[in-house]
Amino acid sequence: MDIKRAGSRPSGKGPAEWFTGAVRVDPLFEVPEPGRARGASVTFEPGARTAWHTHPLGQTLIVTAGLGWAQRWGGPVEEIRPGDVVFFPPGEKHWHGATATTGMTHIAIQEALDGKVVEWMEQVGAEQYRGG
Repeated sequence: MDIKRAGSRPSGKGPAEWFTGAVRVDPLFEVPEPGRARGASVTFEPGARTAWHTHPLGQTLIVTAGLGWAQRWGGPVEEIRPGDVVFFPPGEKHWHGATATTGMTHIAIQEALDGKVVEWMEQVGAEQYRGG
């Protein structure tokens, strides 16, 4: 058994290469091999969002607070609220973040494939974001 005590792992700022706006990432878990699951709690201030990205084995989001938007490439911007569970299949290009006026927190869970959990792409433009 391994217990990670609350507050024992430092929060980090979401890097500007991967996020627009103020984002805090709180690591939750990374299981040892042969397991592949990793999780973090991610808090987006109003207007903050990820860049477009994919996950080799998919991603699950569990919204825990606030109000957010999520979009898959070619699809509509969808509103996401606390209690919602969002799944992006492997390789599906997508973004997620807060609405323009309300912050949002979610738990993000993904699995590593050959040590890689995400492929980052271009930033979500203002016009794409305003589509929400």
